[in-house]
Amino acid sequence: MSKAKIFYFTLQDEQTKEEKLDWFERTRFEHIPFDNITPDQKANWINLTNNDFDSFLPLIDKEVKIGKSQEAIFQLFSAAVKTQRDEWVYDFSKDALIERMSYFADTYQERLENNVVRELDIKWDRELDNHLKRSVIKKFDSLSIVSALYRPFVSMSFYFDKHFNGVTYQLPSLFPASQDKNFVICCTDAGSQKPFMTIASNKIPDIHVVGAACSAQCLPLYRYDENGNRIDNITNWGLTQFQTHYNAPTITKEAIFHYTYAVLHHPAYRTKYELNLKREFPRLPFYADFHQWATWGKALMDLHLNYETIEPYGLRRVDIATTRRKGGSSQTIDDQPTLFEQDPPLQNPSDTTKPIKRTTPKAKLKADKTEGKIILDTETTLEGIPAVAWDYKLGNRSALEWILDQYKEKKPKDPTIAKLFNTYRFADYKEHVIDLLQRVCTVSVRTMEIIQQMPDTVEHKGG
Repeated sequence: MSKAKIFYFTLQDEQTKEEKLDWFERTRFEHIPFDNITPDQKANWINLTNNDFDSFLPLIDKEVKIGKSQEAIFQLFSAAVKTQRDEWVYDFSKDALIERMSYFADTYQERLENNVVRELDIKWDRELDNHLKRSVIKKFDSLSIVSALYRPFVSMSFYFDKHFNGVTYQLPSLFPASQDKNFVICCTDAGSQKPFMTIASNKIPDIHVVGAACSAQCLPLYRYDENGNRIDNITNWGLTQFQTHYNAPTITKEAIFHYTYAVLHHPAYRTKYELNLKREFPRLPFYADFHQWATWGKALMDLHLNYETIEPYGLRRVDIATTRRKGGSSQTIDDQPTLFEQDPPLQNPSDTTKPIKRTTPKAKLKADKTEGKIILDTETTLEGIPAVAWDYKLGNRSALEWILDQYKEKKPKDPTIAKLFNTYRFADYKEHVIDLLQRVCTVSVRTMEIIQQMPDTVEHKGG
């Protein structure tokens, strides 16, 4: 049987649906100017690339992962945790998580022991059903609560449990309970239609840390065996490739880890290989001046791992306090924006009509990039955000916008949580969010300062 031939034609994306339908209605089939397409070696036949991506070093390989080969930079790689019940196992408040997961464990065990189904049930799935069928006994364990990276620069308390999390993949080997030190580079996995992004973490990452419609693949610096012994996860083969290519026997595996992080941030790399990164996992070129790239990567990683303790940027906080008369409308205490160090007087002594009380501001959490400010609620605005801070994007959002999105008040989708555990209020976390935004603003500015030092083109040293 002869190989099939592929003929392809597309109209311009700028044309409307009606214009395209009209064109096809007026054009005979034999007059359509098809292109004859030859698929590439990987059977891709659309959005073909013509570059040197395949000549780069593979970061990961399934044959390496199972021990049948050594020809990749990283031995073990893993998808991030896929909980299948985020509303149950994540919370900004550790106390709230304890209460909710205690209920979850009790409900599961009650079903196991007495076959009792509560009216306000927990979220079941195939994996949890299988644990029930195998009579897996569960009880709440406070030691299962750890800190996790839920979204970029958004940490949450997380109940890490192989039975109550949908799929934990290889994460128990990366973050075992007996150890608390590891570093992972999280990347957008192949097949995503969202822009490629990467973020480092020293905490367990969520599967959607790279975005709700994407999956994260994690590259760890270390892995741990069943006895808790730490093992370098960068292969000896990978180390040899770098030491040989650069003729530098002093290159270390940690430096290769940092080098990788820098390259994955390189705008020219992301642009030139954009189509490759939508279909395949990143591959690593040999850039000139290895040590400069490793230095950039370490600086970026230090910023992104330590975002909670870096010095605040120094944004201007503007507070306009509002009050409400009983049964009446809101009024402003002062005509001019004022930063109150304590609650302002709430009633004019000469006004004896109706008492006035301070109202809880309505959460907004909106970014105004043009004005360089963030509107937190009806009372508080942060001003003076430099334009470059918005340029540090992870996927379609800037780092600052990721924070705003995650701290919004949202009605829980799970009916039991909505009924019993819907306790989140932005007002309870407002001061923390202000502090976090200040620090991540510093991270954003400094990240862009490093990225802007990188070459405008992809120039590498053969290899």
